[in-house]
Amino acid sequence: MKNHLTLKQLQNGLQNKDYSSVELTNYYIDQINKYNNSVNAFITVDYEKSLAQAKLADEQLKLNKSSDLTGIPIAQKDIFCADGWRTTCGSKMLDNFISPYDSKVVELFNQSGAINLGKTNMDEFAMGSSNETSFYGNVKNPWNLDCVPGGSSGGSAAAVSSGMAPAATATDTGGSIRQPASLCGLTGLKPTYGLVSRYGMIAFASSLDQAGPIAKTSEDCAMMLNVMAGHDHRDSTSIKRDKLNYLDNLNDSIKGKTIGIPKEFFNSDLDEDVKKVLDRVIDEYKLLGVNFKEISLENSHLSIPVYYVIAPAEASSNLSRYDGVRYGYRASDYQDIENMYLKTREEGFGDEVKRRILVGTYVLSAGYYDAYYLKAQKIRRLIATDFKKSFSECDLILAPSSPSTAFKIGEKKEDPVSMYMQDMYTISTNLAGLPAISAPAGFINNMPIGFQLIGNYFSESTILNFVHEYQKQTGWHQEYPEVR
Repeated sequence: MKNHLTLKQLQNGLQNKDYSSVELTNYYIDQINKYNNSVNAFITVDYEKSLAQAKLADEQLKLNKSSDLTGIPIAQKDIFCADGWRTTCGSKMLDNFISPYDSKVVELFNQSGAINLGKTNMDEFAMGSSNETSFYGNVKNPWNLDCVPGGSSGGSAAAVSSGMAPAATATDTGGSIRQPASLCGLTGLKPTYGLVSRYGMIAFASSLDQAGPIAKTSEDCAMMLNVMAGHDHRDSTSIKRDKLNYLDNLNDSIKGKTIGIPKEFFNSDLDEDVKKVLDRVIDEYKLLGVNFKEISLENSHLSIPVYYVIAPAEASSNLSRYDGVRYGYRASDYQDIENMYLKTREEGFGDEVKRRILVGTYVLSAGYYDAYYLKAQKIRRLIATDFKKSFSECDLILAPSSPSTAFKIGEKKEDPVSMYMQDMYTISTNLAGLPAISAPAGFINNMPIGFQLIGNYFSESTILNFVHEYQKQTGWHQEYPEVR
């Protein structure tokens, strides 16, 4: 089935002239028309724009001027501005916003010759772990339409898992690539902070947000990262480094390398079924000659409270720009300018966004800044130091991606603390700015679950190599759901 081919397989098909980019794009358009009403993975599609890009890609392919992704359709999370495309960030506040420019990520994919297949659904302003806060409705997990796909990049994950797109861009602020990848049976990479430009990526928490790929395999993620990574002078947090080819070291031997097992993640709190899956992952790596060593991330238990001080504080600042004056939603009935601000923000933001703005404003206010925000930043440094110490003892760290498989839609929506705990194994890497990946590891009660590998700064090649070697030995990444 073409809708479950990898990027590498699609690239080979285009180069062998098995199909054209126009034919391939039309195929995925048909899949969107067939499944999106059930899954709700896409907010915006523009087939005319997509097919125009495909025609240009076919011309490049004929002239042998193509790159790895030329002619291949890619879904874009609706947090990335795309020139002439509606860019909503899953919010009523930006429902009518047509972006006048491309984000750096979209610009790079356009330059590569990839096709923008459409904009995927997401938790409002990337705030959520289940894709239930979107103004455009819940995204549904293709493995079970009664369950969530994870968030905030749930639309991207559901689009790929259901076969409506071969790969998608996503963002990760506290686990929003890795958790939906785990719940939808996919491979998702959160790169080192600063490796991928945030220019034109609508901000949630600026010191935590990072863009990355969601795809079927480690190899596909490497192909995506080859396009996405690179310095951008328009992003002050973008890091200037030599451009790498992340495909180069995929097949390197990992024999003799060491993976750390943090005792804080593998304690009695870990679900027994998840532990069994992770034990199987460990066994597979042992067959590949990998050593394991127990390590300690002693401050990791503080990650969630620290995150829910820092992230809302930055969100409070970033979302102050949505006031109904320059762009986006504006309340229709108001008395004066102040009342217009109040009504616009009251009507334009959803409950979860309002909750985080209120928390963020509180912790930044006079009298509480030192007690909450400053203390959280100090603990953040301790968390990063724990990782630094651990990487002197091991090459990578193994962790769960999610505490469980996908839960039912509505099950945790009224319990914010329970929802926040879904990111308990992913948040610490964002606080430290480290790269991490989630890859399929098996099933629990017929629902997919992933494992996570965390690396030192700029160790994406190593992470991708480890997962690629695992995927050469296992077939979990080749499983896909039958969407009805």
